[in-house]
Parts: sequence; structure tokens; C-alpha cells
Amino acid sequence: MSETQSSSLPQLRQAEVALSTKDLALYGACVFSWGFSWYAMKMQLGVPPEVSLFWRFVIASTCMWGWAVIGRHPLKFSVTTHAIFALLGVLLFSTNFLVFYYGSAYIPSGLLSVVFSLASVFNILLAFLFFGERASRRTILGAVTGFAGVALMFRPQIMQDGLDHGALLGLGLCIVGTLCFCSGNMVSSRLQKRRISVISASAWGMLYGTLFLGLEAMIMGRSFNILWTPEYLGGLAYLSIIASVIAFGAYLTLLGRIGSARAGYATVMFPLVALSVSTLLEGYTWGADALLGLACVLSGNLIVLGKRRS
Repeated sequence: MSETQSSSLPQLRQAEVALSTKDLALYGACVFSWGFSWYAMKMQLGVPPEVSLFWRFVIASTCMWGWAVIGRHPLKFSVTTHAIFALLGVLLFSTNFLVFYYGSAYIPSGLLSVVFSLASVFNILLAFLFFGERASRRTILGAVTGFAGVALMFRPQIMQDGLDHGALLGLGLCIVGTLCFCSGNMVSSRLQKRRISVISASAWGMLYGTLFLGLEAMIMGRSFNILWTPEYLGGLAYLSIIASVIAFGAYLTLLGRIGSARAGYATVMFPLVALSVSTLLEGYTWGADALLGLACVLSGNLIVLGKRRS
């Protein structure tokens, strides 16, 4: 089947299709892989974000290319398709991370999770704008419920730290980063509609993203040196292989299987995993707001992913 061939099968409303065991496995892989990544990012302090991201995707793209070659996924495409791959790399594998890193310097870390969980809502809006896909009322309700739950979980930290002019700038940057992530989701959806392998697209996308990050680092005059400490290298290995190769491979595959509206709920669930990690390793205490938020997040998860009646 050619790379430009569209599916001739009637498109079902993906929001109404029950999740299979494989879908649940992919969903779990995304949630847990990204849930631990927030802690791994803390292990990379001391190196400019452009440089850490560059080496992260050097490793990730190398692994993804190895996966593509061993799995005999197609790697030869037209110039037009390469332009789409480059857009995927800029949106999903570079710019969204950079903007979030810049924004994190101005706002509380909890607010980062709240803003990124907006991806569950943005995916619904962008899928409608770009593809005319209408999410079910149940999916919309679940996404909003989950977002409200994340906001509740991090409300005490946000209220304690406050929002000044710098924080508002950081908030704007993180919203831009979330929109980049969601726009990358739309690009991936388009590629999958053209029957292009997720592995093929990710291999090229990560390569273009890596080149963009390297160019960004050179323009800013950054040194490409890193910290050769067990902590930094451990975080780099986790972010490169688990949080990039495995998580993105699982997430983008899930995106094509159940649609962006439902797959995007993973961005609501992994802050829950991040807080659980913080509870074990950093002594985070669950207050009333956090427990109520937890109930909302889990309820939203059941609403979005729960089994429908025929």
C-alpha cells in the first residue's frame, strides 16, 4: 500500500470503540513511562535544557532507527512526506520540550502538570478543527473532569507560590508548549491516516527534532558537554529510552487506534503517577484537595476509557 493511500474503510467514531487489552497496555505504558519522567528531569539539573534534550534525542532517534531497520519498516518517502516528518520533529520532539523548560523557570512545578493536562482538552478541539472529528459528550465530560482533578491536586502549591508577571509569562510559554504537543498529535494522526508506520514517522521525526535542537544549542552558544555523573546519566538513559522511544511509540500507536481525544487523557493520568513517586521519594503529603483531585482524575479516566453500551 502506498504512503499516500487513504483508508477506504468507513471511519467509526473512535470515541465509542471499547478499549482492547492491547489498547490498555499501550495506555499504561504511556502513563507510567511519562509519570516517572518528571523525577528523571530533576536529575538533569546543571546542564542547559537544549543540550540535555539534544543528547536525549540523539540516543532516542538512534534507538528508533534501529527499531525501524530491524523491524523492516519503510524509510524511503517523498519530499512532501519528509516535510511533514520535519514538522512532527519540530512540534513533538523538540519545541514543546524547549518551551516547557523555559516556562518552568517562572512557574511552580505543579502548575506544569496542570497546564500539560490541558492536552486532553486541546486534542479534542484540534481534532475537530483539523479533521472535523467530534468527540462524544462522555469523552468531553471525562477530559474536563480529569483536568479539574489535576488542578485540585496542585492547587495548594500554586496558591502558596502565587502568580506574578514572570509566572504569567511562564504560564503562557507552557500553554504554547502544550499546543505544540497537541499539534504534533494532529500531524501524527495525519501520517497514520496515510498508512505510514508510527515507527517510520517517529524515526524521521526524532532525527529532524534532534537536528533542530542541535541548531538551537549552537545559535545560543551552548557547549555540548554534559555531567558524567551516575545521577545525570541515569536520568538521560531513562528519558531517552523509556520516556521517548517506548512512551512515544506507545502513545502515537494508541493515538491511531483510539483517537486523539481519548489517548490525550494519558496527560491527565501521569501527573498522578508523578505525585505517587514524589510521595515515596520526596515525602509528599496528600491533603484534602489532593484526595478530591485524585477522585476526579480517576472518575474522568473511567468516563473516558470505560466500556460503553452498544
